[in-house]
Amino acid sequence: MKLPRSIAGWTIAVFGVLALVMGAVGLLWPEAQLRMLGFEVPETRAVGDHTGTFLLASSMAAFNMGVYYLLATVTEWRVFYRFTVVFRLVTFTVFTIAVLADIAPDRFFGVAAWEGLGAVATAVGLRLDARRGVPAGGATSAEGARTTAVAEEGTGPADAASADAAR
Repeated sequence: MKLPRSIAGWTIAVFGVLALVMGAVGLLWPEAQLRMLGFEVPETRAVGDHTGTFLLASSMAAFNMGVYYLLATVTEWRVFYRFTVVFRLVTFTVFTIAVLADIAPDRFFGVAAWEGLGAVATAVGLRLDARRGVPAGGATSAEGARTTAVAEEGTGPADAASADAAR
């Protein structure tokens, strides 16, 4: 796998790896996942308790999300990076409310904090990358980067060619 080429890319890669790992832990060792999140793990489950089914589904979703984030990193898909900032802040808000409303245990606030700090880190990374002149497009080829630069900057082909030469 290619290493990230931007600060924001590194924030997305770190989140992707952790989502992938935590999803795998939930799939392979669900009790450990529940304990890490501060949930009780009873010896036996009552009939109709679908905690295991829900954990399986959310762990698979986390695993897949990790793959998506890593794919976005490899392709330097910056539109996706910006998208995650907004929705990770929404996730922070919902998870924080769940803890404050006693729907989730206090330890679950760690998940909310991780989401909020990750969103802020990616936003800061995007800002720093923009100041450094990291291209804002998601293309990986020179031709794709040129087209993205033209589309986003509203410049002509000559300016795109000189931007490529500068890289």
